Amino acid sequence: MLLLEAGPRDTDFWIHVPLGYGKLFARTDVNWAYESEPEPALNDRRIFTPRGKVLGGSSSINGLVYIRGQREDFDGWAVPGWGFDDLLPYFRKSEDQSRGADPWHGVGGPLAVSDLPRHELCDAFIASAMALGIPRNDDFNGATQEGTGYYQATASRGRRCSTAVGYLRPAEKRPNLRIEVDALATRIHFRDRRAVGIEFRKKGEVHTVRAGEIILCGGAFNSPQLLQLSGVGPRALLERHGIPVVHDSPGVGADLQDHFYVRTFWRCRKPITLNDDMMSLRRMALVGLRYFLFRQGPLTVSAGHAAAFVRTRPDLKRPDAQLYFINFSSAKRGGVLHRHSGFTCAVSQLQVESRGSVHLRSADPAAAPAIRYNYLATENDRRVMIEGLKLVRRIVNTAPLRDYVRAEYLPGPGVQGDSEWLDYCRGMGETVFHPTSTCRIGAVVDEKLKVKGLRGLRVIDASVMPAVPSGNINAAVIAIAEKGADLVKEDA
Repeated sequence: MLLLEAGPRDTDFWIHVPLGYGKLFARTDVNWAYESEPEPALNDRRIFTPRGKVLGGSSSINGLVYIRGQREDFDGWAVPGWGFDDLLPYFRKSEDQSRGADPWHGVGGPLAVSDLPRHELCDAFIASAMALGIPRNDDFNGATQEGTGYYQATASRGRRCSTAVGYLRPAEKRPNLRIEVDALATRIHFRDRRAVGIEFRKKGEVHTVRAGEIILCGGAFNSPQLLQLSGVGPRALLERHGIPVVHDSPGVGADLQDHFYVRTFWRCRKPITLNDDMMSLRRMALVGLRYFLFRQGPLTVSAGHAAAFVRTRPDLKRPDAQLYFINFSSAKRGGVLHRHSGFTCAVSQLQVESRGSVHLRSADPAAAPAIRYNYLATENDRRVMIEGLKLVRRIVNTAPLRDYVRAEYLPGPGVQGDSEWLDYCRGMGETVFHPTSTCRIGAVVDEKLKVKGLRGLRVIDASVMPAVPSGNINAAVIAIAEKGADLVKEDA
């Protein structure tokens, strides 16, 4: 068995420090660091799009938040064998839950899942949300997602648990596995509509290996890109780039979905945020020392700390927005923190309607694909973001959290009406890094994740999801991979 990874091994120090994800945002050695095409609904801005280019993929550079989604997401896919009850055993199988096993959770799996440290500001956010009628929820991955509480993270003893750490490390000991890093897959070879080999570049040289079966795990951007480079995709697109058509499959690269994300920023009255910890060399040294000695402190926190899953309208049957609460603030994600005590509260829509695309920009395998998110394309998508941001302001201005607020930094009191909130979304909104659905089940692959119309080729990653789940997608991607592994073994 041969595993190809376009990037390096996951040896960088900051990969394994939970809060180190901020150091990896623009690192092109471990990150594809893509940019979208200009987004019409976002003032024609290009949206910066990190993706893992390292062993473990995006699980090595993501924000570690562990969220599965809602039962209705998977049942709504309406694909036999892929409903929530079908996937729950795989969620449990993958998990090593620090709280122990129960009907919703498992122990002994490769993926460590643990609680985050408590924080005074997070407690205040949760209490304020509860004061507005949002129920307390200590397990967003249990019987219901709705409510407010603390996230869990894919970490153990203050260290990130990526798929490279949890799954690949033990597998590397097997004599039948060979791993090639810094190896860019450039083309799949076919014979009589069967995938028979893979071509890759390493150190300037082109290599070709034969294969009994090829499994693409490049994610929502790179899997459709490699299929298109190999002659599998929309005929007109392939012909435009001079690529011989092996299989005309219009769904390859279509139907991209992602969660849209908008942050608000608040000045804090008390010097208890991470911003304060980073304002002097002495305090930074203490944070670092606490981590090195005890694996504790701010460096163990994920990209979300506390949260609320809420309904933006009372008539809805399930939450349609996710609120992130983070006890620091910065103008740019992964950038320098604001030079004042501050915190962030952000909104992300859960059940997205807008769909975009991922298509070749050129026939050069090293060129980035053309990513079009098409955010805010429907009235409902716009409405959810507006109402979610209004709710954020209400929570922050409700006791006890309001007692910590010195001022609303952004958007500021000048933003009040729906049109002003929408303008704020257009100017500030960005991805929250949950792209899916560009090789979705039914359109591109079948229920066994085999590429339709071809043999010897599967896709097992986020791109096969018929629609993006309600929340962070790493847990769902791993469950899909667990089930996909069983499907491969069944056929073998």
